[in-house]
Amino acid sequence: MTRLDCAGRTLDFSRTRIMGILNITPDSFYSGSRYQDMDTILRIADTMINDGVDVFDVGGESTRPGADGKLVTGEMELERVLPVVEALNARFDKVISVDTSSALVMTEAAKAGAGIINDVRALHREGALQAAAQTGLPIVLMHSLVDQPEPGFVPCYDDVASEVCQYLLNRVSDCEIAGISRDRIILDPGFGGGMFGKTPKQNLSLLKHLDRLVESGFPVLAGLSRKSFMQVQLDKPAAGLLPGSLAVALMAAQAGARIIRVHDVAETRDVVTMLEAVQQAE
Repeated sequence: MTRLDCAGRTLDFSRTRIMGILNITPDSFYSGSRYQDMDTILRIADTMINDGVDVFDVGGESTRPGADGKLVTGEMELERVLPVVEALNARFDKVISVDTSSALVMTEAAKAGAGIINDVRALHREGALQAAAQTGLPIVLMHSLVDQPEPGFVPCYDDVASEVCQYLLNRVSDCEIAGISRDRIILDPGFGGGMFGKTPKQNLSLLKHLDRLVESGFPVLAGLSRKSFMQVQLDKPAAGLLPGSLAVALMAAQAGARIIRVHDVAETRDVVTMLEAVQQAE
């Protein structure tokens, strides 16, 4: 797959694309990505455009470790997300992704101009599979534990990369049965702790073997930006993880990821541009 129709806007995978994070939440893990008022959101979006963003990813529910997604209803999430999708769609000619697990939000966001459904729970919530199918939009399926684990939970895998790949391919089969064609599907291995279900060492192994998921033939999205496994490795808070985030973004792009989801668009665009320049050199 080299081109994807996202509600009339085209995403061309002939090069790695940058997805910029717009969290319309009060409690996302990285304070630098929390946006509450429309003027700020549009100003940040405009900056992202100038910095080379390809996709806006709008989210109204925090999935940080420890967050309780059950406290955010579909109606609350919709109230946060819908005005932003409408404003972005009216002002910018860019693909808009909506980061949601809610069938209600998927349906209404699609009507408002969203071009991608990005679901961290891989369409497991009630009605999500059917709603996603009915939108006709491309879908990002992410590997996760679906809900936040209890405190002290330690995920266990015999081979994290192989098991994540198998989980996602099983969900692809479920999507096909529901009427979502393979050419609408993007896969995300789900880097992170908490509901994403990987220890720091497992995240490193998953990144090292990301090429296994790429070899499945589906476009791969990698969301590594300022994730907690780097805090453990580098002994720095999220605010100090830009260099680490750029390093892992480079590794993901080298492995073949087609979309890199980031907080820092300009810096990541420079990294990807230099990688592609070297790859294309004689």
